Amino acid sequence: MRAAGRWTILGGMAVQLVRYRDQPDLWSQIEDLSDEVWPEYNLHGDELNKYWGQLYDTFPEWQFVLLDTGSAEVLAEGHTIPVAWDGTDAGLGPGIDAAIAGGFALREAGGQPAAVCALAAEIPPRNRRRKLSSVLLQGMAGLAREAGLDALIAPVRPNLKEKYPTIPIDRYARWVRGDGTPFDPWVRVHTAMGARIGPAIPRSMHITGSVAEWESWTGMRFPETGDYVFPAGLATVHIDREAGTGDYWEPNIWVIHTVRAGPAQ
Repeated sequence: MRAAGRWTILGGMAVQLVRYRDQPDLWSQIEDLSDEVWPEYNLHGDELNKYWGQLYDTFPEWQFVLLDTGSAEVLAEGHTIPVAWDGTDAGLGPGIDAAIAGGFALREAGGQPAAVCALAAEIPPRNRRRKLSSVLLQGMAGLAREAGLDALIAPVRPNLKEKYPTIPIDRYARWVRGDGTPFDPWVRVHTAMGARIGPAIPRSMHITGSVAEWESWTGMRFPETGDYVFPAGLATVHIDREAGTGDYWEPNIWVIHTVRAGPAQ
């Protein structure tokens, strides 16, 4: 897929990118997609949840689905937001919480974005063998290109990190396979498309809750104060029994795609 609104052939299917702005009725097919895609705890971001529900109204041109034009089935969803960026690694910021807040602040101030930030690529389990990940990323790059922006940046949630929650993210980000490609499959999808790996982000998304909430989200008991490994967590959660709270910072890895700005050919 090379441009928003155009279609590509994938496994014999004609797949089209459709923006929420143009056909919001398609979203009725995927009302429960987040519940299918993310572990329960991941749906409770302190900062992220302030803005997530507003994406469709404030940035309808930047939210999209991949549509099978033959069956009219929605195959996957992509979330992006235009952001300010000075082009440096330091200027990428501390992660997804800061990126989404910065995107909304930029829009409110009437500022000019310099890049597109990928927020989520959501593929339901039933479609994960259809090789849609790279198509979603191509679609995001197409949105950036059509807006005249030359960078797609992504605070990537590495999908194998949950197997190594006690390994610091800066070390995990440097892991490679025998062939020299990134160890993490989702990071590898990005680099296979020409992206480069940027800084590791140890504190990208903050999630806090009561001990009872964390026990509900994880299906675990937390009998005493301490740091706990939990199912699907990319790092440990700190439980404070005296305060009755659980505190978690999700780590991410910045990945940077260079996009040739201008109309797609």
